[in-house]
Amino acid sequence: MSRVAFIDVQNTETTANKLLGFVIDWRKMHAYLADKWQCEKIFFYSGIQQGNDSLIQEYEELAKLGYAMRAKPFFIYKNKDSVINIKCPNCSTGINHTIEGGVKWKSNCDVELTVDAEKYASPHTEFLIFTGDGDFEYLMRDLVEKGVKIYIASSARKSRIGPRYFTSRFSSKLRELIKEKRGKVNFIDLNDWKYRIKKDL
Repeated sequence: MSRVAFIDVQNTETTANKLLGFVIDWRKMHAYLADKWQCEKIFFYSGIQQGNDSLIQEYEELAKLGYAMRAKPFFIYKNKDSVINIKCPNCSTGINHTIEGGVKWKSNCDVELTVDAEKYASPHTEFLIFTGDGDFEYLMRDLVEKGVKIYIASSARKSRIGPRYFTSRFSSKLRELIKEKRGKVNFIDLNDWKYRIKKDL
């Protein structure tokens, strides 16, 4: 039985930082996956901002460590502006005010992860897939049909965004898939690994 890890870096970093309150040390992560989980290959999918020399250097060091790097440039998306109407409290005259939506940096490595996963899929492999993104549900179903045992590493923790509203970074599609394919698709709580993979700040 061989094991391969696929890390959706942007999704996993955001889950660790914003939801679980720690920063991942990618060197510790590699050591843990290679030693404890005996992964023969560890793929690292991430966007990178052109001109970010320090991050480029860090990624070069991670590649030397043994990660199979799949880094691609970020694209800049402009968020939609919104218009609000402000009324004068004295005369009730309305004024339209535009609030700029700003920009969002995004790099989508879904295709690269999918191609790599399909290449290694066999009944004799186990995959650790680090993501909470429901877009990978279709891929995971296909992998299960090919006999792959899957571990999804993320966090199912919900965070409060209002008096009665909660949000989660772990897709409901993946929750349902784990229930449906129990034993074939398994969940790893990233927070359980916190003290093995967190960066010492």
